[in-house]
Amino acid sequence: MVVSAPEPVLVPVQGGGFFPVRRVYCVGRNYAEHAREMGHDSREPPFFFDKPADAVVIDGAPMAYPPQTGDLHHEIELVVAIGKDGAAIGEHAALEHVFGYAAGLDMTRRDVQAAAKKAGRPWTMAKGFDQSAPIGAIAPASAIGHPASGAITLSVNGAERQRGDLSDQIWSVPETIAYLSRLVTLRAGDLIMTGTPAGVGAVRRRDVLEGQIEGVGSVSTVIA
Repeated sequence: MVVSAPEPVLVPVQGGGFFPVRRVYCVGRNYAEHAREMGHDSREPPFFFDKPADAVVIDGAPMAYPPQTGDLHHEIELVVAIGKDGAAIGEHAALEHVFGYAAGLDMTRRDVQAAAKKAGRPWTMAKGFDQSAPIGAIAPASAIGHPASGAITLSVNGAERQRGDLSDQIWSVPETIAYLSRLVTLRAGDLIMTGTPAGVGAVRRRDVLEGQIEGVGSVSTVIA
């Protein structure tokens, strides 16, 4: 039997071209208000979970409501696209490894996550399910720089649900890259989802989600 390799996941780049996704890393509880709404109220070292590359949904495409949950939540996030390999990267050099930025959604089976937390088990099935990562077009850092502030918002059916600012991140992008690169070697093609502001909540089938990050771009999907 011959097993063919899967086709790479390609995220459009603003201005033309595509970014082939290798891995998707996610930072947990990286905005203080969101940490508080999830029952935590202290600055702690960053922690990470991941999603498979094929969890990515291209901007504008629908995502299926996943099975085995009755509590699917939205989380709008700044996504960092890595364009240069590196391990044990210093904070001062971290942004040299960034290709660009995008708006993304870390969709979460909240009830599955709550059960996993209670049992002290991994979050994989709560976070890494099929189509759990809608991501907008990547804006190259060469065009927009490295945004450290700017509004980050999410609306559901036209009503705003989440609003924060990139400057509210507990761990900045350079700090996050430096910390993560001491745990794994970052490679070109990796994406890092950097956490969500407060206001996460449930969505239902046929809901329209629209996220915006000032100076970066947008992401949208419909729950099918």
